[in-house]
Amino acid sequence: ALPISCSYLSRAGHTQATMARGPKKHLKRLAAPKHWMLDKLTGRHAPRPSQGPHKLRECIPLVVVIRNRLKYALTYHEVKMILKERLVTVDGKVRTDVTFPAGFMDVISLAGTGENFRLLFDTKGRYAINPISEEEAKFKLCKVRKLATAIKGVPFIVTHDGRTIRYPDPSVRVDDTVKVDLETGSITDVLKFDIGALVMITGGRNQGRVGTLVHRDRNLGSFDIVHIKDTVGHEFATRLSNVFVISSGKKSAVSLPKGKGVKLTISEERDRRLAAKAGASA
Repeated sequence: ALPISCSYLSRAGHTQATMARGPKKHLKRLAAPKHWMLDKLTGRHAPRPSQGPHKLRECIPLVVVIRNRLKYALTYHEVKMILKERLVTVDGKVRTDVTFPAGFMDVISLAGTGENFRLLFDTKGRYAINPISEEEAKFKLCKVRKLATAIKGVPFIVTHDGRTIRYPDPSVRVDDTVKVDLETGSITDVLKFDIGALVMITGGRNQGRVGTLVHRDRNLGSFDIVHIKDTVGHEFATRLSNVFVISSGKKSAVSLPKGKGVKLTISEERDRRLAAKAGASA
């Protein structure tokens, strides 16, 4: 008989390997999300995000933000030294974990330079690290994912970044957006999911686009579909779960990245590139 600790079991003449136990601790470079924009040849592995408020394939680790995007460090070790000095905060809390998962609408502040950034999407579905003012860094927008009642009848909501907020405004419903003060963690404003609201798309082929909510199709037993019109008149549709309200009116509650969420065709992109090149050479 084979010992129990052996990692290979023989059954009917076949050798079979047993699976490793516990959560995975590594991530191969080619298996990493494409929106991290890591090159293939710098190493075999990629930084695997820690457990946290955002999903593995929907987040970006702090090491990728500081080293690859902001270029404040050259190596993984340098990022570790920066974080150990407690110079980086995410949503007002000091984070020392190199692979902490930052995600959509998170505010990253650097004490050493006095800069603040908000993570939003560009129209190609990649994270745009958008510089913001000190005033705007005091709040973030959170989509309401769940509304329920806890023990002793305490109402609470759960947001897209894993926050549980007790005693919300009675008008808050699922799919609404709440404006959260990062210092106190309390709700300061409610942006209702209604026709005419300004929204950003957070998933699917239209990720990063911004437009006005025009119509909602309710499909029993299937996904609700939402129709959106952007500022140049293009209309598109996506699932309800991909829609994030960023304003009740025409002006966004947060500053938007370059392009303001308007997706260009490849020919429009080419024309702009050629015009910029001609202007630079003139």
